[in-house]
Order: sequence, then structure tokens, then C-alpha cells
Amino acid sequence: MFLILALLLAAEPAKTINVKRTATPPRIDGVIEEVWLQADSVDDFKQAYPDEGSAPGERTVVRVLQDDGNLYVAFRCYAAKHRPVAQLYGMEEEATLYLDPTDSKGTAYFFKVYGSGLWRSGKILDDGRSEDWSWDAVWYCANHIQDNMMEVEMKIPFKSIRYKQGASEWGVNFHRFITNGMENDYWTDVKEREGGNRVSNYGRLTGVNPRAQGYYFELYPEGYVRFDQRPSVANKVKPFASLNFKWDLTPQATVNATVLPDFAQIESDPYSFNISRYPTYLSEQRPFFVEGSENFRLSNLGNQGIFAPLSIFYSRQIGKAIRNEPVPILSGLKFTTHSENWNFGALGAYTDRLADSTGIYEPRRGFAVVRGKGKLVDASDVGFLFSGTTAGAGNYNYALAGDWGYGSGADRAEVQTAFSDKDGRLGWAINSGYQGFTGKFLSLVAFQVISDSFSVEDIGYVPWAGLKRFQVLSGPYLTGHGAMHSLYAAPSIAVTQEPGSNELSYVLGCFANPQFRNGWQVNFDGGLGRTAEADTAYFAPFANLSTGGGSVRYNTELGVGYRHSFNYARGFVADNYSDWASFTYYLAGRVALMLGANNYWECDPQSSVLGVTTVARPKIDYRINQKMSFNVYDEVVLSTPGTDFDKTGPATNRVGCLFSWNFLPKSWLYVAFNDYRADSGEGLKLAGRVGAVKLRYLFYF
Repeated sequence: MFLILALLLAAEPAKTINVKRTATPPRIDGVIEEVWLQADSVDDFKQAYPDEGSAPGERTVVRVLQDDGNLYVAFRCYAAKHRPVAQLYGMEEEATLYLDPTDSKGTAYFFKVYGSGLWRSGKILDDGRSEDWSWDAVWYCANHIQDNMMEVEMKIPFKSIRYKQGASEWGVNFHRFITNGMENDYWTDVKEREGGNRVSNYGRLTGVNPRAQGYYFELYPEGYVRFDQRPSVANKVKPFASLNFKWDLTPQATVNATVLPDFAQIESDPYSFNISRYPTYLSEQRPFFVEGSENFRLSNLGNQGIFAPLSIFYSRQIGKAIRNEPVPILSGLKFTTHSENWNFGALGAYTDRLADSTGIYEPRRGFAVVRGKGKLVDASDVGFLFSGTTAGAGNYNYALAGDWGYGSGADRAEVQTAFSDKDGRLGWAINSGYQGFTGKFLSLVAFQVISDSFSVEDIGYVPWAGLKRFQVLSGPYLTGHGAMHSLYAAPSIAVTQEPGSNELSYVLGCFANPQFRNGWQVNFDGGLGRTAEADTAYFAPFANLSTGGGSVRYNTELGVGYRHSFNYARGFVADNYSDWASFTYYLAGRVALMLGANNYWECDPQSSVLGVTTVARPKIDYRINQKMSFNVYDEVVLSTPGTDFDKTGPATNRVGCLFSWNFLPKSWLYVAFNDYRADSGEGLKLAGRVGAVKLRYLFYF
């Protein structure tokens, strides 16, 4: 009893800041005026990087106010040692507000303002272990820079965020980034070994009392004109209109809907060199599926890389391309709600058929996804996820998964199970992982078993049916105050049974990641062992080395890789090499000059080079102001037979440009052009040309 009492007394109480009500709202112009003097304020920030827990190099003061409909936040960022950096492209000063209005202690909103006046919003997920930059909201901000300080003002409408009705306290944190020394300062402690900005460690915003009346309703019609030119097909101009809406039924519940959306992409998915047995995973770019996507996935363990959640819902399956033709989406509906201990989401979509003179090759299809996740106790959560699609009797794919997670400080464990039904064929999968510290040792563990009959090919992305895998990585995680900021070095062992093989694969490896105080870092990952796959057993060494860093004016990354592996594109075991480089230079604070290049070297079993594939991506981004930008890009793929570089020729070339104008909150004008050419045996010939003008306007109630 006395021990428990002593621990309670020793526990550091959460920091608090009280939000006072004002009858006169502040002007959001970036200048902190007299009305802010009545506000409660905090200035007791601590460094998270480079000297964790130390006093900040510069002072930061934050004030908060509210009126009936809005929360107001002001940052005064002193800069006695340097003038704050402001540039529309490149590293610059930042001020960020983090809010947990549902007191979930796991999910939060963030609102970020840069020195140039640019702004971003998004969500913190999985108690700070991941982020979602796609979330967009109606909010207002302004900043003002002087020689010795930067002032930032924010206005967050209560109806733009989901909050716990009747609660007078929210979770809150504040962050400031200082370019001088690349310093990150937070109001509440942020510990690197705990994975960063943990929502469960936020301070308390007290006295919150929203009085906004009515319902938040977004209606945004879209107008679209698209021009398509393809060989042997008549040119066509397609005018188009669609309707989207978002309605907050309550402060916790939201409905999104879309009717006849056009999700055709102008800037296509980048070229991917793939010689593995698995298809390339493509990131989601379509707004309806991107926004709120955290509600429709299983929990992630962290960002260390050896654990990946089961992806039984993969939104790129809805409206996917078949025979190079995207399946039209007729409609979509999404519902999400949050309570004190539970989050719930449901999504439905309906796609049209595809047909040609030979008949229907893709029928009309319905999709459904349902996700629920809640707390058992503060450190433990449990959830389920159902996903399914059907095009009628005998043509369906369903999956049901459950996940359980437990976390305390830097330690986290995750267990996931799933069952699938593909046209009457049943399958199952188990996936689990752990990351945590024992003293200064960080250990990562992943365990996965997927049955041969498990299939989510129509709704998800788990292509490796039959895979069994166990991997552990453990070693010291050291921090210091010298030139090296931190070092994680660890040996690893992986035991795998590849799909279709009855033999086990064994790989011993090591990983090292020194990070330096100047922002540069080095990553090494290597190993060797015996691999059995595709009815072949072979010795399988591999190694990857990369380095990267940057400054106010540039960012760069360089790397090389080697792997002795099965080349599924050619059907044999051989050496494969790769090297890559990317460089970005920020010119005059408005222009970003970017160049990325990759080389892939394929060998035959006798280690002679069969060919080299080179992918180069030059790009120029010009930011006209905070709301307008224009970019021109090119992606050229070159093919070299063997090492005869005199015979190097282009395989494909894609060039395009995009103008975007965010003229009002969540209202955009886009003008885009894309020209794609492929090698026909007689040089590059036009494969497709697309031009488009798109207008999206928000009506906000």
C-alpha cells in the first residue's frame, strides 16, 4: 500500500493550460494583439532533438482562447540567435498544435504553420507511431516574421473537428521546429525511444466549452473536362460532373458520400522495377478513400519495418484498372463515429461493368468494409475489420480480422488473426509483432503464418498465401550528446517458409543506423543464409547501404544494394545490384529542383550482367505563393543490353505538368497535362496523351 502511494506521489502530473473565453475574437493576421493578454500561457518547452530533455535554445510562448464557435491559439517564437527562416520550399521554421478532442489518448489532429505562411493539417495515429497527412479541414492561420521572432495565430472552428461532447478537458501538445541546429521543442516530454510524439503523454487543455450551433455540412461539386488521345482510338473530349458531400451528424459522427466520381489520375503511378513474386503495392491518391483511411485498417506496431499489419482491405482494388481501363465507380458512402472508448467506421462502394465487343469482362460489383476498435484499458485495445466484395452468386471475396494490441511506454505488442472466403474456399492467417526495450536493448519481433488457401485478392493486399515467417532483431539503442545523436545496431535472425516450398529458409543478418546531430544518417542492412523457394535452394547473401541528410538549401540521399535471389521475371537465381540517388536543391525559396535516379543491374547465373534498367525522374516545382504551385516532371526509363551502354535506349518516357490553386478552403483548380510514350521497336511512339481541367468548390455550412 505504501509503495503504491509512493509511486502515485512520484508520478509527474500532466501539464495543463486553461482556455479562457473572449468576447472579442482576435484578428488572424499573424500579429499578437492586446486581446491575447487575457489568455493563459505556457513557455516551459523541452528539447526532443538534438538534446532530449534539455532546455530549448530559444524561448516559445503559447496562448489559447475560445469563443462560442472557435478555438484560438497563438505562438510567439523568439529568435535571439538567428532570424527565423521562411521559404516556400525547403527547411523552415514551424509551429504546430496537437489536439486530442475525444480524449482518446491514441489519435490526435495536428495543425502546422510554416515560416513562409504555408500550412498543413493531418492526424496522429496509433499513439504517435504513424501519421496521416491526407486529412484536410477548414481552419485559418497567419504568421508574421521579424528579425528576432515569429508570431503565429490559428483559428480552429469547433465544427471542423470531432470532439467528445460535454467534456471540458482535451489532450493538447505544442511543437516548435527551429532550423538553427534542426531543434525540435515540445511542451510535453517527447522521448525518442518511445517512438516520438505520444498522444497518451499529452498535457491537458482545460475549460473547453464549445457552443457552436447547427451541423457542419460540406457540399463540393466538381466540374471536369478531360482530353484523351491514344493510338488507333478516336480522340475524345469528356465533360464531367460529380457531387460529394460531408455531413457531421453529431460532433462524433460523420457521413461522406460521392456520386459519379472521376478518379482518373493525370500524374500516373511511378514506374516500378519488380522481379519478385509479389505485385507492387500502390499508394492511394483518391480523396474519398484517402480521407479517414485510418478507420479502415488494422493497427500498426510502429515504424521499424519488420512488422506489417494484414491488409485485408486495399482501397486500390475499388476502381482498379483491368485491361488498362479503370473500372468506373458509380457511388461511395462512408460513415464514421467516435465515442469515449470506441471508434466505428463503415464504407460501401459500387462499381460499373466493363465490356467490349467480346462481352462483359468485369461485372458490376459492390464493396463493403466495416471496422470497429476500442479500449479494454488505457494500455490495451481490441478491434475487428470486415471487408468484402460480390458480383453475384459464385463471385465473391470476404474476409474478417480481429486485432489486439497492448502498449506501455516504448513497449508495444500486436496480435492479428484473419479468415477469408473466396468463392467458397476458406483460409486463415495469424500475424503478430512486438517492439520494446530491456534496459538499453531494443528488440523487434515478427511472427506470421498464412494458410495456402487464404485469399483477399479482390479486396485486399496479402498476396503471399502459404508464407510462414519468424524474425527477431535485438541490440543496443544508444544516445549521446556528441557528434553522433543516436545509434541502433542489432543482429537479426529470420526463419521463413516461402509459399510452395516444404523447406525452411534461414537468414542471419545485422542492422545499423547511426544518426548524427547535423541531420545526416547512415543505414546498413545485410546478411546471409540459405533460402528455399520456387523448388530451388541456394545461398542468399544481401547488403544495402544508404546515407542521407540535408540543410536549409538541399536534401540528398545515396544508396547501393546487392542481393543474390530468385529473379521471377527471368526464372533463375542470380546476382542483382541496385544503386540510387536523389537530390533536391531549393532555389530562392520558391523553386525546388529535384532529380532522382535508380539503376537496376540484372545478372545471369554465371554473374554476367544481362542488362541495366535506369529510371530518371527530373522535376521542377515552382511555388507561386502559399496557394498556387506549378510543376513540370519527366520520368524516363532506359534499357541497356548487358553493359553495352552505347546501345542504351529509352523504353518509356512520361512527361507532364500540373498547376494547382487552392483559392478557398478545400476549393481547388487543377490544370494538368500528361504525355506517355513507349518503345515500339522503332523508337518511342505515343501511347497516351491526357489533358484536364478540374474545378472543385466547397460550400460550407
